[in-house]
Amino acid sequence: MSLKELPSVEKLANSLSKSVSLPKPLIIGFIRRELDTWRQKILAGETAVRASIETSITESLNHFAASKLQPVINGTGVLIHTNLGRSPLGKTAANALQNIATGYSNLEFNLPEGTRGKRAGYLETALACLLDAEAATAVNNCAAALVIILRHLANGEKNEVIVSRGELVEIGGGFRIPEILETSGAKLVEVGATNKTHLDDYAKAITPNTALILKVHRSNFYIGGFTDEPEVSELSELAHKHGFPLVEDIGSGAMMNTDDLAPIDHEPTPQAALKNGIDLVCFSGDKLLGGPQSGIIAGKAELVAGIKKEPFFRAVRCDKLILTVLQESIDEYLRTQSDPSTTDIPTLRNLAETTDNLQARAENILGKIGKTSKAEITITKSIATTGGGTMPTSQIPSIALSVNPTGISLNKLSRLLRTGSPAIVGYTDQEKFCLDLRTIFPWQDDAISTQLNSKLNSILA
Repeated sequence: MSLKELPSVEKLANSLSKSVSLPKPLIIGFIRRELDTWRQKILAGETAVRASIETSITESLNHFAASKLQPVINGTGVLIHTNLGRSPLGKTAANALQNIATGYSNLEFNLPEGTRGKRAGYLETALACLLDAEAATAVNNCAAALVIILRHLANGEKNEVIVSRGELVEIGGGFRIPEILETSGAKLVEVGATNKTHLDDYAKAITPNTALILKVHRSNFYIGGFTDEPEVSELSELAHKHGFPLVEDIGSGAMMNTDDLAPIDHEPTPQAALKNGIDLVCFSGDKLLGGPQSGIIAGKAELVAGIKKEPFFRAVRCDKLILTVLQESIDEYLRTQSDPSTTDIPTLRNLAETTDNLQARAENILGKIGKTSKAEITITKSIATTGGGTMPTSQIPSIALSVNPTGISLNKLSRLLRTGSPAIVGYTDQEKFCLDLRTIFPWQDDAISTQLNSKLNSILA
């Protein structure tokens, strides 16, 4: 094939723009890059025909279009699925987000006085109220929260941070606590062993250059067996005796007792940490809290005030959209503290949902699908998990639809559902494709029955 026979950019763009919902300039740019790649291949001696090139470009463009953010039905049984956007928002928070995003707001404006106002003033007060803390603030994620805490407290010669070896965790994306400390300019001082760290280990590591003791909650893995660690109250007494703070990165941000919501382990709460002697705590807003991606800092008023004066604070502060969703999420906790069953926060509702209700929904979906010779679809017991690097041993009893198709592989059925509209993501278990109802919202049930019918019938017709 000669270079002159390559497809026309404009003609191919016109054709593809009818099937791919992307801006035409983006499609044209994509096609030009693909054709440049094919030119290099042809010049290098590779043979190709026009039809195969067009097919290749079409498939690549469809793959690219699928990377655009879009709604996904989560049938994996993982409640806080990092790859699927972590915690979904409640309707109250979503409505507030729309109202703020589509107009102007009093982000930094004092309406009663008509003067410049304080950014996040309402949110910080509500956070402090919920956490029973002297003060609180928020930044754009938990890693940023820890970095700015360390930048404020560990600097100059007094920059040593004592951490137990058993708490040097790796969080999502390959980021590790030692690397976060290095980024902040702090010097890591490891103490103890992986499974055991004693109070005396901390005491021996203290020097005139010690800035703080840092505890890191092991939220994404579990150490059992021959283990030991000092009580928080003991560490607090030791730190205060030497005149520096005790800080904890609690990670998952459970605002309520998780063992009251579901038959799972108790997850430490920031409220309890502060009551037990922690001076500053930081945690994520988009995990068990069920809000937007954010990092919350709470504790002693003097320390929080100092952090907010850091020049770096501006680089990690929340924008109006995060502040809006976070303040609505915190308000929802304050409104429903006495009766969590009335909460508008999806993560909490999904945790607390009964298997009886899930069973009833599964039977309803199965009834709408009806009998089919093209697949065996049954209702099975399953195990859901919290995910998002929280409670690694949690096993939540759940209900799933189990699909055993005829004449099509599980991988192909899974791909068809993933690339449908709406996209549906499930998992494979015991040679069957499964959709766990605990992470599927009731208003998505009709889409499940419709898509299963459509995909099974189209491929096997």
